[in-house]
Amino acid sequence: MRYRLAWISGTALTLSACAAGPDYRAPQTGALGVPAAYSAGDGAALSEAELGQWWTRLNDPTLSALIDQAVANNLDVVQAQARLRQARESLIQSNASLLPQLSGSATGGRNYSSQDAGGRLDANGNPIGGGGGNWSSSYSARTNASWQLDLFGELRRGREAARADLEASGFDLATVRMTVISELVNNYVQARLAQAQLKVARETQAVQRDNYQIASWRLQAGLVSSLDEQQARAQLAQTNATIPQLEASLKGSLNRIAVLTGQAPGSATRTLETPAPIPQPPTDIATGIPADTLRQRPDVRSAERALAAATARIGVAQAQLYPSLGISGNIGTTSNAFSQLFELITGGVFANVAQTIFDGGRLASQVRAQKAATDAAFAAYKQNVLSALEDVENAMASLTSARARKAEFAIAYDASNNAAILARSQYQAGLIDFQTLSNSENTLLNARNSLASAQADEALAIAQLYNALGGGWQSMDDRPDEQ
Repeated sequence: MRYRLAWISGTALTLSACAAGPDYRAPQTGALGVPAAYSAGDGAALSEAELGQWWTRLNDPTLSALIDQAVANNLDVVQAQARLRQARESLIQSNASLLPQLSGSATGGRNYSSQDAGGRLDANGNPIGGGGGNWSSSYSARTNASWQLDLFGELRRGREAARADLEASGFDLATVRMTVISELVNNYVQARLAQAQLKVARETQAVQRDNYQIASWRLQAGLVSSLDEQQARAQLAQTNATIPQLEASLKGSLNRIAVLTGQAPGSATRTLETPAPIPQPPTDIATGIPADTLRQRPDVRSAERALAAATARIGVAQAQLYPSLGISGNIGTTSNAFSQLFELITGGVFANVAQTIFDGGRLASQVRAQKAATDAAFAAYKQNVLSALEDVENAMASLTSARARKAEFAIAYDASNNAAILARSQYQAGLIDFQTLSNSENTLLNARNSLASAQADEALAIAQLYNALGGGWQSMDDRPDEQ
């Protein structure tokens, strides 16, 4: 008997060392179609410290303070943190399923019976019925234990899936933080752009008001027809009409910044209404290689962890095809006196083996369904990888375009400004008509607005590139790597 028990125990331990289903191996970059380098990148190594605080390279303390507020108070971030805590508790529950379960109960009470009536006695020898009464005590205690042996790895695969889900939730939190930071930078740059364009519009408004006055004086002096005056009046009105639109755009950006920082729109962004320059982006940015991006992008890593969880759940489904073994036991005692409660203890140990004989193919279908889910998870992972590479390539193209346009608009602004100064002097001297002056000043207005837009586009392209590279979460206190 002793050898038989040892053989059974050894067999159970050997089986429990095996786990049903495939062991997960992360796909190699070759299977994901990842190129060796970007089409326009410099291939310089990425700096994790630079990525983690990339917005500081814009040299705008106000923006940095707003990002700190958003990371701490944004409600999308708070929701993602709550989902991470849920995933952490799910892992604790999965770990607990591998351990024996123990429960206990105890009761105590007083029983009443009447005096003898007809000589009838109860099980304890007390008379039943009669004119008097009799009290007796009863106590009991019981402990139950059960343990589901994980012979084929169903519980361990479940724990493996729960751990992958926890890691994916951590990366989802990182993705939310990245998105919030990127959106806040975008709205901040748009707000500063609106302020720059408002400044241009108001300065142009003042010049065009002077032109209108000059045209009116020249008309009164009989030097020009009313055509010049009406053209000047129309030009001034058109500029006046752009100001409310720019003010509304500024207000919309400020309201969005307030919400992103977890505050109500209005007074929360009052200090941002004071005009400030568009952030000046850095000239040098390391892009690394595509493999670096996949390591830094939390959305890509979340998709990879989802693939790992789906793979583990194949084992969960397959293990249900095999027999399950459970062990349970109990210890109990009952007495009429508390002092004698533990004098007589009874108990038992039981083993239970269960195996599905016929279920119409339900369990086998669950295995196939989970394999299909794993195939879908792999496709989703690969799509995330390719989309991440696309984001980087698009961001680099946008940055190159913005820088080229900024350089040309700087030349256009310088030339149109010189032309407008000459045209204004010549109109005041009566050498040109108002239409020539109007065309010159419209060109200057467009050049100034276009230069401001190109400066903003460069800053936005920098933000887009850093976001595409996976920057903004490396300095998190609760990084997914540490889960």
